[in-house]
Amino acid sequence: MDEPVDHVLAAHPRWRGAKGRLEVWYCTLSDPVTRAGLWVHCETVAPTDGAPYAHGWVTWFPAEGPPRTERFGPEPVAPATGPTWFEAAGAAVGPQGLTGAAGSLAWDLSWKDSAAPLWTFPRVAWERELLPGAQVVLAPTADFAGTLTIDDSTRCIDGWRGNVAHIYGHGNAKRWGWVHADFGNGNVLEAVTAQSPKPGLRRLPPLAFIRFRIDGTDWPAGPLGQGPALRMRTTLGLRHWQLQGRIDGREVLIRVDQPPQRCVSLQYTDPDGGTCVCTNTEQADVYVEINDRQWSVLGTGHAEVGLRGEQAPPVNERTP
Repeated sequence: MDEPVDHVLAAHPRWRGAKGRLEVWYCTLSDPVTRAGLWVHCETVAPTDGAPYAHGWVTWFPAEGPPRTERFGPEPVAPATGPTWFEAAGAAVGPQGLTGAAGSLAWDLSWKDSAAPLWTFPRVAWERELLPGAQVVLAPTADFAGTLTIDDSTRCIDGWRGNVAHIYGHGNAKRWGWVHADFGNGNVLEAVTAQSPKPGLRRLPPLAFIRFRIDGTDWPAGPLGQGPALRMRTTLGLRHWQLQGRIDGREVLIRVDQPPQRCVSLQYTDPDGGTCVCTNTEQADVYVEINDRQWSVLGTGHAEVGLRGEQAPPVNERTP
């Protein structure tokens, strides 16, 4: 059976060899019982000056104890030509599965998700590359199965919940926040708030792109997506950050808590050579209000904050 058009558009590689581009596939998943988590990040970087390369990392967030990060690559890369979306340095991502090994960690995972992609940014912006960067969640309520090997111990992954997403653009934002929260029963939140690094845009405050799927309906707007929520205010911090304001006449609050002991801080490198530090966890606490409806996700929220310069924290990959 052919893939639905939306899934093809959301998932298939966009980079065709142009310089100054960044393409990412990532998945984040959580054990709903123990609250352990996993983050697999695969990216292709085409520098503005230099040869393109592919690399990535995997971070294991145990139920108890500090996270652990291992990196793979970099190695030279060419535009994808086969069914696999990303393949480099022993890691691969393709339809319904991802595999790889890096240092003390190895993964062999599949996912299933009958839900349609969640267009965090306007779909037209993804199709026509109208923004400096955009993201789409191709599997927003994925069920994961497979194995994860840690040192010499292999554990079964079964019934873990998470998402698979795709990013394409010219590089990372000047600063940003991201959150993915699964409320259960197909209800999910995806939000990206970002300040552009582009001249003329970087003086603007962060713009929030917010999409809920509640009771089978995507909100705000319809299937073509929606622009930034202009009446939402962003407050970014390493430990606590939030989005608050109004969307379509409704009062909305999204509050995220990223405890330092559950986080890793990794350096990202843009195609133009600039750097930033991303502080990520798959064990965030997330609280959401829309008018009088409320949701809480404790210890299984997926979130990160990206900062540059003096605002950025020290890199702390917490490798073994």
